[in-house]
Amino acid sequence: MADAAQLDRSYHFILGFIVENGVAPHYTELAREFGVSPAEGRELLHELMSQALPNWLHPGTDLIASFAPFNNLPTHYRVTVDGERKWYAQCGLEATAISWLFPGKTVEIEAPCLQSGAEMRVVFRDGVLEDTAPAGIHFYVTQPIKKWHNDMPFA
Repeated sequence: MADAAQLDRSYHFILGFIVENGVAPHYTELAREFGVSPAEGRELLHELMSQALPNWLHPGTDLIASFAPFNNLPTHYRVTVDGERKWYAQCGLEATAISWLFPGKTVEIEAPCLQSGAEMRVVFRDGVLEDTAPAGIHFYVTQPIKKWHNDMPFA
């Protein structure tokens, strides 16, 4: 069983890997980072993912499906950083947190409105909202927050 410090280092490694590469690492890359066997890397990944965090594996696999605020599978929340598009946000709310992971850079999130299909866009820099299209858009959900956890693997 990993201690809290190792879980913390693993969390930061995975998040940094996604920031750098646009995709989550495989557990063998986690193992290589910490100088452990692939089996130990797999165990570490599963232990980390079992914590009470909004992160999950693709059902029935050892592959990271989502690691907040990012999604490792394509979603309709497309993220562009300083003109480079290679990330996806976990959800619209989590998307707003992504700019903190790219200090000094312009982070643009685009997504179609799930009600009308119209394209929406928000632009952040260092956590500050710089632009929206259309003007005045806002965040809304169709399900109470207390029920979100039940749908996490399918978000």
